[in-house]
Formats: sequence, C-alpha cells, structure tokens
Amino acid sequence: MIKSYRDLEVWQKSMDLVVARYQLTKAFPKNETYGLASQLQRAAVSVPSNIAEGRQRQHSKEFLQYLSMAYASLAELETHVQISRRLNYIDEHQVNNGLDKTAEIGRMINGLRKSVKNRIRPLTPNP
Repeated sequence: MIKSYRDLEVWQKSMDLVVARYQLTKAFPKNETYGLASQLQRAAVSVPSNIAEGRQRQHSKEFLQYLSMAYASLAELETHVQISRRLNYIDEHQVNNGLDKTAEIGRMINGLRKSVKNRIRPLTPNP
C-alpha cells in the first residue's frame, strides 16, 4: 500500500539518480561548478521533487501535471549529460549508464501516469 511519495519506487530510483548525478559532476572542471554541473544537478533534483510534490496534491489532475514536469526534467537531464559528453567531461560509458537510468525512470513515470489517468473517472452526463 502506498501511503507516501516515499513508497513510490519511481521516487526512490529518482533519488538514486540524484546521488549518481552529483557524484558524476564531482569530476567536472571547477569552472563548471556554477554552470553545467549545477544545471545537471538541478535537473536531476527536479525529478523526485516533482514526483513528491505532485503526489501530495489533492487532485489526480495536479499529480499528472507534476509527473509531466518530472518527465520533462528527465529530458533536460539527458540533454545536460549529452552536452557533458561533447565537452569531454564524461565518457561514453557514463553517458550510456545515465541514459539507461533516465529511460527506466521515464518508463516508470509513464506507467504511473497511466495508472493515475485510469483512476480519474470521466464525468457522466445526467439522464
């Protein structure tokens, strides 16, 4: 039974992703501390944050909106990872590992979105 956003596996995996992205950016050049490294970290943090905030909302439609934002943050994160590779801050293995994780979380978010949508009952016209 899901009592809290903390019980959601997608939130847990997203939190693991945040830690992994912070560890990844430790090796970035010092001049990127407030640049790409910060943007990559903020995009990663945004994923579980949006899942948590949306789950705490009172209405399913709001939760769906926050899940969409979490999904968009994954795309932003993937873009930052690709830029990091092009700048030779990370290697191809790190890119692939990161993209595998974001793809898994993306699938989980989509599954959760479908589940939430199925719980929303359409309005039935009065007879």
